[in-house]
Amino acid sequence: MQADTIIKRILAAPVYDVAIDSPVDSMPLLGKQLGCEIFVKREDLQPVFSFKLRGAYTKMSRLSRKRKTRGVVAASAGNHAQGVALAASKLQLMATIFMPVTTPDIKVRAVRRLGGKYVRLILQGDRFDDACQSALDMAEQESLDFIHPYDDADIIAGQGTIGMEIIQHMGRSLDAVFVPVGGGGLIAGVATYMKYVNPGIRVIGVEADDSACLQAARKAGRRVKLPHTGIFADGVSVAQVGKLPYALARAYVDDVVTVTTDEICAAIKTLFDDTRSISEPAGALALAGLVKYARTKALKGKSLLTIASGANVNFDRLRFVSERYAVGEGSEVLLGVTVPERPGSLLALCECTRGYDITELNHRYTSVHGTHVFLGIRLKRGHQDRQALMARLRRQGYAIEDMSENTLAKLHVCHMIGGRRTDASEEVYRFELPERPGILLEFLTRMRKRWNLSLFQYRQHGGCYANVLVGLQSIQDDAAASQQELQSFIAELDFPCVRETDNPVYRMFLGD
Repeated sequence: MQADTIIKRILAAPVYDVAIDSPVDSMPLLGKQLGCEIFVKREDLQPVFSFKLRGAYTKMSRLSRKRKTRGVVAASAGNHAQGVALAASKLQLMATIFMPVTTPDIKVRAVRRLGGKYVRLILQGDRFDDACQSALDMAEQESLDFIHPYDDADIIAGQGTIGMEIIQHMGRSLDAVFVPVGGGGLIAGVATYMKYVNPGIRVIGVEADDSACLQAARKAGRRVKLPHTGIFADGVSVAQVGKLPYALARAYVDDVVTVTTDEICAAIKTLFDDTRSISEPAGALALAGLVKYARTKALKGKSLLTIASGANVNFDRLRFVSERYAVGEGSEVLLGVTVPERPGSLLALCECTRGYDITELNHRYTSVHGTHVFLGIRLKRGHQDRQALMARLRRQGYAIEDMSENTLAKLHVCHMIGGRRTDASEEVYRFELPERPGILLEFLTRMRKRWNLSLFQYRQHGGCYANVLVGLQSIQDDAAASQQELQSFIAELDFPCVRETDNPVYRMFLGD
């Protein structure tokens, strides 16, 4: 299909029946960090909190009266379904929508609310491809129009109106625009329009590294189907780029960059810092790519824009984001450190990290020969601090393993460090400590090596206070004297604490 045809459809797209001309906001905090002018196109402010209604309404409004009477069928991982539902309600036509069973509840509820009596929702399969096949089968069997989420000229034209608005807002002052890529409908429309109006603007696609179907196609010189796709950025979890989007992307997209889950989490936090908006993973995808690209290319002083494509995120997902963003932005390193098993060993380790903020410390007695500590450290200067810290630890004789890129460590092991107590004298207390740099060093210093720390678990949570769980083994033979000294120590600390030795959960999972 010729670019002229797409441009004409973009200019005639009736998107403003349902969509807004979303604002372009500046991101001064990020701009200062990167030495660039950074802007964000706020598609998360659309009535369905995503850009997808543009394409869906454009396609459905252009159906003939006869086809509208028959109804339509669609498949979606969430945002396209909401666009179809709103369009169906607006145009008063029936729509059957297939969504994966794994679709976030917030999107499922939104589809039912937006479509009302005009939508029949069917949850089918674990992934988008499963739902899509069911929708295609129904469309063929019942002679219904299938409203494709990305591989359709009218869908592409509807999404392309975003490129038109960017040009209207920014004129010719932009150097590059970063666009999220799933099936390719959005980048195909945006790139076609922007290159037609101003070929000098670079258009860069951004994909999740576990769903990079456009990058795979560019490398192969043809469309390829990925054997599997990631699930974190569910809005772009597509195994194969669309046929028409790929043809347009080959002609008009300058580059493609991929980003990790951690980098997407960091972008969600970055967007929040600058705009106080909370994005879904796919919605912050393009920003993650912008940050990565700007840090590796010579873009100082350039004017860059990203598209915040959606904000349909389950609130529960934010817990995962808050745990992973720091590694993604390079402000935290996760280390496995082997320390000798003796009183004062954790104090010595904390002394070695003086000047750094400890974000996490997990330890459980392993053996008399040594034990392993899961250690999180806040970094102020990213990679430079990371290398300096690791060199310092190695000079002090510690065996260390950098676990910052280890998925097993971040997803599971950090929550599983533990084991049964090996000494009946172990007492377990939970202390409430103020979250500030140096608090663990202060806490351990005040213990003055009077007990062996058989258990230690601490993690910052971004609040004013954090809990630390401590297992204490007496090094005295006189149990009564040890207990008296312990009570005096707790009173001296003057931190809120709770004795957990008799807690049934401790006895079940950590006790003897």
